[in-house]
Amino acid sequence: SQLFGRLRQENRPTPEEAIQKLKETEKILIKKQEFLEQKIQQELQTAKKYGTKNKRAALQALRRKKRFEQQLAQTDGTLSTLEFQREAIENATTNAEVLRTMELAAQGMKKAYQDMDIDKVDELMTDITEQQEVAQQISDAISRPMGFGDDVDEDELLEELELLEQEELAQELLSVGDKEEEPPVKLPSVPSTHLPAEPGSTALRMTVIGNPRSWSCQWLPILILLLGTGHGPGVEGVTHYKAGDPVILYVNKVGPYHNPQETYHYYQLPVCCPEKIRHKSLSLGEVLDGDRMAESLYEIRFRENVEKRILCHMQLSSAQVEQLRQAIEELYYFEFVVDDLPIRGFVGYMEESGFLPHSHKIGLWTHLDFHLEFHGDRIIFANVSVRDVKPHSLDGLRPDEFLGLTHTYSVRWSETSVERRSDRRRGDDGGFFPRTLEIHWLSIINSMVLVFLLVGFVAVILMRVLRNDLARYNLDEETTSAGSGDDFDQGDNGWKIIHTDVFRFPPYRGLLCAVLGVGAQFLALGTGIIVMALLGMFNVHRHGAINSAAILLYALTCCISGYVSSHFYRQIGGERWVWNIILTTSLFSVPFFLTWSVVNSVHWANGSTQALPATTILLLLTVWLLVGFPLTVIGGIFGKNNASPFDAPCRTKNIAREIPPQPWYKSTVIHMTVGGFLPFSAISVELYYIFATVWGREQYTLYGILFFVFAILLSVGACISIALTYFQLSGEDYRWWWRSVLSVGSTGLFIFLYSVFYYARRSNMSGAVQTVEFFGYSLLTGYVFFLMLGTISFFSSLKFIRYIYVNLKMD
Repeated sequence: SQLFGRLRQENRPTPEEAIQKLKETEKILIKKQEFLEQKIQQELQTAKKYGTKNKRAALQALRRKKRFEQQLAQTDGTLSTLEFQREAIENATTNAEVLRTMELAAQGMKKAYQDMDIDKVDELMTDITEQQEVAQQISDAISRPMGFGDDVDEDELLEELELLEQEELAQELLSVGDKEEEPPVKLPSVPSTHLPAEPGSTALRMTVIGNPRSWSCQWLPILILLLGTGHGPGVEGVTHYKAGDPVILYVNKVGPYHNPQETYHYYQLPVCCPEKIRHKSLSLGEVLDGDRMAESLYEIRFRENVEKRILCHMQLSSAQVEQLRQAIEELYYFEFVVDDLPIRGFVGYMEESGFLPHSHKIGLWTHLDFHLEFHGDRIIFANVSVRDVKPHSLDGLRPDEFLGLTHTYSVRWSETSVERRSDRRRGDDGGFFPRTLEIHWLSIINSMVLVFLLVGFVAVILMRVLRNDLARYNLDEETTSAGSGDDFDQGDNGWKIIHTDVFRFPPYRGLLCAVLGVGAQFLALGTGIIVMALLGMFNVHRHGAINSAAILLYALTCCISGYVSSHFYRQIGGERWVWNIILTTSLFSVPFFLTWSVVNSVHWANGSTQALPATTILLLLTVWLLVGFPLTVIGGIFGKNNASPFDAPCRTKNIAREIPPQPWYKSTVIHMTVGGFLPFSAISVELYYIFATVWGREQYTLYGILFFVFAILLSVGACISIALTYFQLSGEDYRWWWRSVLSVGSTGLFIFLYSVFYYARRSNMSGAVQTVEFFGYSLLTGYVFFLMLGTISFFSSLKFIRYIYVNLKMD
């Protein structure tokens, strides 16, 4: 009653007036609900109408439908709130009347009974308090609004559109033949596959062109690999087109034909260039591969032929003509991309003829014929040709003269019966680059013969010699059991006599453990890359997929290097485990960073697209700092905590035994020569195809053979390591720890020497850019093979030494 009294004093509406206004508002909201339901039905019909014809219009209709549904939900919530408020006011009015009646009754009772019992008054106050609590709960419920989110989930829209398209398709299939076919509806000029781009000036240099579009586009391939949704060899990311739809042609890069890693942006040449350069979003692997795709001036529409259409008119100065002449003389080729299909051709034509007189002619191709094949609504094949075109001569131009050029192009479409790009015959892509040669069986046979010989040598000859040694040593042990241990040692020779020194820990144990840890990491990395290739996760039409996978796997396998290094370091008595982890994480990353800095600086100085943008460098550094290094530390902590004692089968004396003079054929250099040459000979033939793929133009797709050769390489390395370790111990030389790593790890040196031979005799690469990158990364490749094979060699020798000394009877 006091509350309603204050409301009346403040000129607020009475409860009856408030209830009347709430009822009027409810009527308005009910009408709004009916209006929104009508709009939802209209937008649903619009979405069904354009579901299979105009996807953009259908999505807009569904988006408006979602907005109306949200407004309808808000209206329903508001209506429910108003009803709740009206009921609350009515209940509050009733409660006020009840309380007023109770107050009058209390006053009457007070007059009637002057001496009322205090307990009854307390009970009355308790009832009033309970009524106030109920009123407070009602008030809280009224003051809490019913909100609804305004966000629209794009995936829900797409799913709903697909359902509508399925319904529309089902209706069309049921009504086939009932009505005449209607002409196809043309889509707007903006393609559905258009990606966001940013403008740039015509004279934009490579420092700006090289910038990636966004951090999200660089993380996209990594997220795809994390989710395991890579494209298989028969699942290309093709776009579906309708007749007349625009097909975007991206210009990518140019460079010398014989220098695959020396590439520049296409618009660095004086060619037809749009006023505003729009770049395509690139993945991390594409950026690392030197791709810098930008939209071109070529207008291509699906299944529409074009004859001699003018691209642009140009006036070239003498300096620009000289730039084109130099590019043509160095056999520059260009690379365009149509629907993820690369098409390549030479920039110009050069002719050398005669000796006396000598003729040197330079011509520029000003007309390009594009040949595209389609199957249904997909592009299967793309190529560019200048077969019936005459080049425009660039000879005889005066220094102050301008050269007028008119660039034209033609487009010819043809239908093919090939349904998928992967079904095309190998090498059937226009023949611009040579394909992989099909003589891998020579490599397989050579490797198999070598493996069988080595395994036979180790399993038959070496095991037989070991059996004789164990029988002789154990027999001598029984016959001289009454003598002392020292007298026994003096009466024998061979590998048994050094049993008290063979497990003596080597010097530089921290460095040795770091080598083993990083080597184990690269063994896992190499195996993972080959297995992913066997599973079809690398599509030849997706540029740089292996680069992205290698970066991801390197970061994730850092925990292996930390665990192996710290675990073995703790086993052999190492105490400075923090320094060991730092050495492990720096053993490869520091040489790689130094090599990359030199190579990237050379590319940057020459304006090559192989120079990484600053954002990409920061991205890679962030991946190493936030993923690679922490995983190394975590793996090191687990390795240290899980390490058990070394548990050598022989007791090691405090004083080292003197090593007798060794013959020349048991020296470290000879062991490195033999131990490195045999594994190298097992992979020498296959190594040519690897170099031709990485530093040439071939596409390597026979990953099954590569996996087999990789297994052969590891098997040969383990076998030759065991044999060389046995020969070393037989000469009473117990310093096998580092020798086992160096003997087979020297295969990396042979691989680097082969790279020098390949550069000089098997390739036509030249120039400072290509030379610095080739030898820099070839040196890193040899270093990686040294770490991998050195790790395999060491653990094979350790396993072998444990075996022979465990089976030896000793006091």
